[in-house]
This record gives sequence, structure tokens and C-alpha cells, in this order.
Amino acid sequence: MSVYLQRQDTFMRDSIPPVQRLLITLRYLATGQSLASLHYSFLIGKSTASLIIRETCVALWDVLESAVMSQPTTAEWMDIADVFMQTCHFPNCVGAIDGKHIRVLKPIRSGSRFYNYKKYFSVVLLAVSDANYCFRYIDVGAYGSSSDSAVFGHSLFGRLLSSNSFELPAPQILPGTTYPAMPYVFVADEAFALGGNMMRPFSSRGLTTERRVFNYRLTRARRVVECAFGILANKWRFLHSPIPLKIDTAIKAVKAACALHNFVRQRDGFNFEDTLSHTLGPTQLTVDRGTAHGAHVRDHFARYFMSPEGELPWQMAAIEM
Repeated sequence: MSVYLQRQDTFMRDSIPPVQRLLITLRYLATGQSLASLHYSFLIGKSTASLIIRETCVALWDVLESAVMSQPTTAEWMDIADVFMQTCHFPNCVGAIDGKHIRVLKPIRSGSRFYNYKKYFSVVLLAVSDANYCFRYIDVGAYGSSSDSAVFGHSLFGRLLSSNSFELPAPQILPGTTYPAMPYVFVADEAFALGGNMMRPFSSRGLTTERRVFNYRLTRARRVVECAFGILANKWRFLHSPIPLKIDTAIKAVKAACALHNFVRQRDGFNFEDTLSHTLGPTQLTVDRGTAHGAHVRDHFARYFMSPEGELPWQMAAIEM
């Protein structure tokens, strides 16, 4: 890490050591202190503090991305699915997807592109989380005025998923059944289009008991990404207020925080109390109906959750609350 942060001394002054550069950046990410506060705490200029945060966040992402957020292999996808089945009781699930608004100061000459439906300026953080609340993929920087489905469609993850370029495991039969083989899927909310590898809830109008149970089971699995956002925001508290940095620096800071989130989760382990308390705003909801194949896959999951092999003892009581 020090190789990325080391700067050359000059005749005029000594460079700021890599350890202090990292300390300044972690102090900002963990507390959200203003640049003026960092100026007085570390006796450096505000512009110097901003430059250090930018350079260190780039270094953190470059060093940690391959170690904590690399694209899973087929075997790793299956391990993720096993944890989802154990903790969320949703078979063949390999990730939960959602987007959140990250508050920023209005970029210069940006018009209304970053102005979202909740009446503040933001960029969108789109994330895929596993059942251990680690991010498996992130996309940061889309305009705040964009919806989840638009951000997903233009993201690298969305393009790879639509072209079947992921190394997802081959379809597998659900536990306790013999036919048919079901694809591995991601779970999301109503903002995302239904597909063969993407499950979303049924519409809230005219729900049958079978569909209500499916929505409950999907929500149990999808909540892990909400918990991941809560852990991220409460650990790295600069996300609790508008980021007072240039937009490209703010995006790099969010990416570094996500990489540090995974690093800390993997180092400290996964046993902790879930938290849904965070200040990240939900993204705009636009409905995209999806494909007929996706509807067929969803219907089979719904029937499975009502069968003796797939039902949970408490699911009927849960949907009646």
C-alpha cells in the first residue's frame, strides 16, 4: 500500500508520509469530518486534504478490489447459494440487488441530472450483496435522476447478466424435488425487470396466498442488501451527509468505502446483529414487466414455496401479520 501513496521529498518540504495519508483518509471516511476540520487536525491545507483523500481512495480501490470484490467463480456462486439457503431459505439464490442514493453537493454546470425525486443531489450506488452482507459487485456514479432499472441496464453487471456472460452454475433441481432444474437467480424489488436469472415480487394487486408467500420469501432474501447498506453507512459515516468533494472524488470515496466494507467484514467475521438503519435514500421506482420465461421461473418458485418440500412452518403466520 505504501508504494501507491509514497511521494518524493523536495528541497522545499518533506512529503506527507503514506501512513499519515492513509490516516487522513480513514478519518474522513469513518467520521465524515469536514475538510476544514481535517485542516486543523493534521495541519494541512484543505486542498491538500482533498487531494490526499482522492489519491488514497484510488489506491485503496486498486489494492482491495481484486482481493475482496473479484467476480465469483462457478464454485463460489454455489457457495453463495448455499449460504442464502441456510440463512434466508431461498434456494438457487446467488445475490440480492438494490440501489441507493448517495448525497453529493451539486456538481458545477450539471443542471438537474443529479437531482433526484427526493429533492436532493445524488449519485446512485447499485450493489449486489451475498448473504454475508458483502458486496459482490458495485456500480457508482449514475445520475441521481436515474431509476434502478435504467442504472442496472447500463451497468456492466446488467450487460453481463443479459448476455449470460457470468459463470453461473448450471440449473439445478430444488431441494426435495426431482424435476425441473431451476436456474440460479438474483432477487430484487419491483424496479428491476423480471428475467430467467432475476426474480422480483408479484404486483400487490389481487395477490393470492401463493403469491403472498412468494413475496414474503423473496423479501427475506432481498433484505440482505438493505442490511449491507446499513452496515456500510454506519461504519463509514461520511455517507450520512452530502459529500463535500468534487463528483469524481466522491465516487472514488464511495468505491473505497465499499471495498473497505468487504475487507472489514471478511477480517472480523460475519456474526453480528442485522441493521437496517442508514441514511441512504431509496432509488426511484419504475416498473419493468420482464420476460415470459422469467414469469414461468417465478411461478415455479411460488408453487415450490407452497409445497411440503419448500414451505416454512411460520410463513403463513408471517403473511397474515
